[in-house]
Order: sequence, then structure tokens, then C-alpha cells
Amino acid sequence: MKMQPLLRIGLAALALGLGHAGAAQGYPDKPIQLIVPYAVGGTTDLLGRIVANALGANLKQPIVVENRPGAGGIVGSAYAAKQKADGYTLVMDVESSHAVNPNVRQKVPYDPVKDFAGISNIAIVPNVLVVNPKLPVDSVKAFAELLKARPGGYTYGSSGVGGLSNMNGELFASVTQTRLLHVPYKGLGPALTDLVSGQIQAVFDNVPSSASLIAAGRVKPLAVAAPKRLALLPDVPTYAEAGLPQMNNPSWFGIAAPAGTPNEVLDTLNTALKQVLADPQVAASIEKLGAIPDYMPRSAFDKLVVDENRRWQGIVKEIGFEKLP
Repeated sequence: MKMQPLLRIGLAALALGLGHAGAAQGYPDKPIQLIVPYAVGGTTDLLGRIVANALGANLKQPIVVENRPGAGGIVGSAYAAKQKADGYTLVMDVESSHAVNPNVRQKVPYDPVKDFAGISNIAIVPNVLVVNPKLPVDSVKAFAELLKARPGGYTYGSSGVGGLSNMNGELFASVTQTRLLHVPYKGLGPALTDLVSGQIQAVFDNVPSSASLIAAGRVKPLAVAAPKRLALLPDVPTYAEAGLPQMNNPSWFGIAAPAGTPNEVLDTLNTALKQVLADPQVAASIEKLGAIPDYMPRSAFDKLVVDENRRWQGIVKEIGFEKLP
């Protein structure tokens, strides 16, 4: 007897649903790969490894971190977007690669919203404006006045043209109506080295990479982008306190999977991340970097990525940044 078309469709749909359910029920049953689209030792890598170790223990499967740096996070993110959507390839979904890059370049080989399924944010990382300690300023206001006295006479270093540190520098110049000379480097490490030696005067960094230099008095912090003052830097005002609320946006660092990954798998990962980020030892490891643990439901993280792309689209337009190829 021939099977009716509608029955065939119904049975196929049921089989597909059972297949996804079965995959989720047994997930994970082999090691998971976490793509970090930046070099070893940076903030994204350090956060990724902390969470990978704890998440692997929670899921009872190893999570192997693979660094695929290049083009400001584009190389690794593009690679992750093209992987099988089965939950066995994850990627660090961070502000610089998934909100800044798509808006400062004419084209990137992935869509930060459509090509990824968000799992959760991991942490927010306060940004910090650091200057050479010999610079005769102790506040953002004094720094802006110094810049206005000599337009283009002072320099700031960044991790490269179009990177987050570059864009924060240009945003600062825009909102303070000042002019700084931009000096791009191949990473923030070399920029900070030249800041300490006095070759440049400022860097728009994040707290984890500047913390040890601040503690040693080798650079001077003027403001942090954070919801409130940091326990690590209690005497340093937030940008909002310093009169620049437009700058008071800490960076975010999350985890995503390729679009099309089954919801059941994404829910499993989100639940595990919630448990991991609530662990006092994991939280302490994240906070030791100068970051703040920040779990989110999946829908909230997806909304964050959408909202941040809109925000950066507006910033790029506001400062008149000429998009890169």
C-alpha cells in the first residue's frame, strides 16, 4: 500500500525531530573544539581557556582551544561560521570580531548575527585609558585640555587600524572635540611598550593587559569603562563619572556556535555555562584578570550582538571613519 504524501512528510519530520532530540540527549559524546580568533595570551584567549577548562569538566568532555588569529579576529570567526552545526565547534564571540569588525570594514566573510547562534556572554571587560606617567595630567578633563592646547601634537597607540582600541581612540577624540595622532601597532603589547618608554602618550586599552603596568606605576590610568568603579582600581573614575558617558561601554566576550546548531544543544551549553560562571573559583579566575563574569540567557546574548552592531554602526558614522576594504 502506498504511503500518503502528508503521512510521509509527517514521519520524516518526526524522524528529524527524534534525531535532534537523540543528538541532544547524548550530547556531548566526544571532545568539543573552541575557536579563539586571536593569538595566545590575549584577553580573549585567557577568558576562553578559563571557561573551556571549567565547561569541559561540567560536560565531562574535553574542550580543546584552537587559536586561529588573523585580520583582527576575521580569520578564526569566518572559519567557525563554516563548521558543522552540531555543537562540537564553538567560537569566542567578542565585541571586536562580532561588532566592531563588521562595521569598520566594507565586507567581512561572515554575518555576525545570521551566521552564529549565541550561547551566552562570559564576561564584560572594562576598558581603560592609560597615559605615560610623565604626562602632566591626572584626569580626563586635564588630558582633553592638554590635547586642545596642541591639536595633533600628542599620539595614541592601538592594536591596528580599525581595531577596538583605535575606534575607542577616535570616539574619544570625537566626544572631547580634540585631535590625537593615531599610531597603529601589531597588537597592544608593542603599543604599551612604547607608552612606557614615552614614544607615545596614550593607549585605549582593556584592564587585563594594562593591570600589571598600572600596579607598577609604569602607566597612569585616567578612566575606566565599567558600570561602577573597579575594586582593582578604586581611585580611577568611570568614564561616566569623568563626564564621558559615551565612552562608558565595557567590552563583552561570549561564546557562540555556527548557525543551525540544534536548540537542545545550545540549551545544554547555556545551562552548563550558567553553572560554570556561578562557580566561585571560576568567577575568581575571571575577576583576577580584571574582568566581570556575565552569564546571559541565549536570547539576551543574541540581542546584545544585534544591539552592539547597531551601536558601532552609529559610532562609525558619527566619527566619520572611512571603512577599510
